[in-house]
Amino acid sequence: MAHVPQEGQQDRDPATAGWRRVSVAVDAPQHSGLTGPLDYLGPQDLSPGTLVQVGLGRRDTLGIVWDDPPTPESPDDALPEDQLRPVGAALDALPPLSAAWRRLLDFAAAYYQRSVGELALAVLPPQLRDLDDTQLRARLKKLDKAEAAAQQDPVTVAPERPALTGQQAAAFAAVQALAAEPTPPPALLWGLTGSGKTEIYLRAAEEALAQGRQVLVLVPEINLTPQLEARFAARFAGHTIVSLHSGLTPAQRLRHWLSAHLGRAQLVLGTRLAVFASLPRLGLVVVDEEHDPSYKQQDGARYSARDLAVYRGHLEKVPVLLGSATPSLETWQHALAGRYRRIDLTERIGGGELPKVRLFDMNRLERKKGVTTALSVPLLDALRKRLERGEQSLVFLNRRGYAPVLHCDQCNWKSDCPHCSAHQVFHREDRTLRCHHCGVSQRVPRACPSCGNPDIAPLGRGTERLEEQLAEALPGARIARIDADTTRLKGSLEAQLSAVHDGDVDVLVGTQMVAKGHDFRRITLVAAVNPDGALFSNDFRAPERLFSLLMQVGGRAGRDAAQAARSELWVQTWYPEHALYQSLQRHDYEAFASSQLSERVSAGLPPFAHLALVRAEGRTVEAAKEFLEAAQAQAMELPLAMGLLLYPPVPMAVARVANVERYQMLIEAGHRGQLQRFLREWLPSLHTLKRRHKGLLRWAVDIDPLVI
Repeated sequence: MAHVPQEGQQDRDPATAGWRRVSVAVDAPQHSGLTGPLDYLGPQDLSPGTLVQVGLGRRDTLGIVWDDPPTPESPDDALPEDQLRPVGAALDALPPLSAAWRRLLDFAAAYYQRSVGELALAVLPPQLRDLDDTQLRARLKKLDKAEAAAQQDPVTVAPERPALTGQQAAAFAAVQALAAEPTPPPALLWGLTGSGKTEIYLRAAEEALAQGRQVLVLVPEINLTPQLEARFAARFAGHTIVSLHSGLTPAQRLRHWLSAHLGRAQLVLGTRLAVFASLPRLGLVVVDEEHDPSYKQQDGARYSARDLAVYRGHLEKVPVLLGSATPSLETWQHALAGRYRRIDLTERIGGGELPKVRLFDMNRLERKKGVTTALSVPLLDALRKRLERGEQSLVFLNRRGYAPVLHCDQCNWKSDCPHCSAHQVFHREDRTLRCHHCGVSQRVPRACPSCGNPDIAPLGRGTERLEEQLAEALPGARIARIDADTTRLKGSLEAQLSAVHDGDVDVLVGTQMVAKGHDFRRITLVAAVNPDGALFSNDFRAPERLFSLLMQVGGRAGRDAAQAARSELWVQTWYPEHALYQSLQRHDYEAFASSQLSERVSAGLPPFAHLALVRAEGRTVEAAKEFLEAAQAQAMELPLAMGLLLYPPVPMAVARVANVERYQMLIEAGHRGQLQRFLREWLPSLHTLKRRHKGLLRWAVDIDPLVI
């Protein structure tokens, strides 16, 4: 057990007489190499889970009293109590964080190879660090008043509950049976888009609330939270519902977290951060769109909220529902192997049909230099027919901006970012070139900076250019675009979605922001105009993500059963015979998953192997690469490295961002436990190694990486 000596303290302070050794989790810097709680001196009655102020180095910081430290194997391992620092003021107004919450953090910190204090303090509301006990009591009084005011209007009208279809009734019965088991296994709710998965979530939540329990619902992205929150608010009028995500102000996040921690919020909806919400009476966890990559944190402690939700359900013996039309291959394999229960919804509500998939072969078009083919004539004809019938269409392109790059055909200059190994994207609206990696922006040059040619032109296309071309091809059509550029201002996304729902938009152009979860009732045609790039990516998960994205975006069409029969998903592709598109045309996820799993097992890839990435960032290529080479050499000397594959360091896909060079090293193991034991022994030595490599800025480990 680590300890923190009190500098110069030899004699016990009389005020601390009778105090005892306590463990406190603190946010120690990663380079310190400290991973567990630290030893302090505290009162006998100081409960684990209490928030306290403690000294760390030369500063005071917030800590969490952890569980009693284990008895040291040797008396020499523990610092004498009279040399320990005493804890400072405690936030007594706050009930202690539960043992189950601390076990979740213990597991997450150990699995993702981070300090337990770093992770635990990172997932608490930041404002807790700035409040003393008196200020916290004032916040709690304000919360009491706000909640009392909200409950003054009693709910007299019972919420509408739609009748369940036969399939939904069977699925809900399966969920009920699951919840009745002493240790419920996780359940995969595999349902087509529009098959009514949300209603199963709502019914399961009703059951949990009726038993006085709390419900945690996770969604992949912030922009899906208000929509789902509205569904739950309509069904559970009179109940306290709070959201937890990074879009909240610090004050909102603290208020919502407190409501959940005190047990007053019956329903908590949020993004990946919400998996760590303190919920003393947790009774159900729902992970909607469980396959979505957004559940994986990409910096700091790179945790998977989906996987931690499953572990939390196991820890607290509550049901976990993982919902998806296109489950992740890891989850699908767990279901095939019987580790997860599978519950199927194979029919759309109201008997609606899935959109017919039309693969338009771009090879049929005449190829002419300078002629763009993003919008084929047959697709434009199909869009016009929808316009004539007063129906809506969605044109999907997962690339924002006007064009990926500006290009000079005289000297082959391209608008590369000066700070990254990537292009600056041309944005026509404000005549800028912007890097989507480091954020640097500059005005579009009047002529080629290399040769002076004034005729520099956009190469490729983004959503901004697509919107312009649709406006030219479909005069009079009301066209709207939804992407990261058009939704920067607060409330803009909600306003644009409302316009679509209200029928004020004929053709919606969008990125993957519009592919997930939205219930557009008037859309009958979805067109994916340039999806082929993912077919040949060096990322083995790219086909899985593409299939999922196309199934999702296609699911925005025909959600109104009366129009479902004429709904279509157009895919413009140069490779219509590709197996992925053939499975998509049949809406056959099972065939696609079977094919992908066969490839994965033969290649020794997840879910049949377990991976970790060590990433290094340096001022120079040599600094990053040499650090990883030295780390690899150290690893090979460890007995636990036997049976592991340690690949040579290679540049990351975007090798330079903001003038920082980035390298990575992949580690592959046949068994999860084998990989974890190796990492626990190896990684601490990398802190020492970093001090010997002066050009290295930082390094990090990513367990179960999604992007390689």
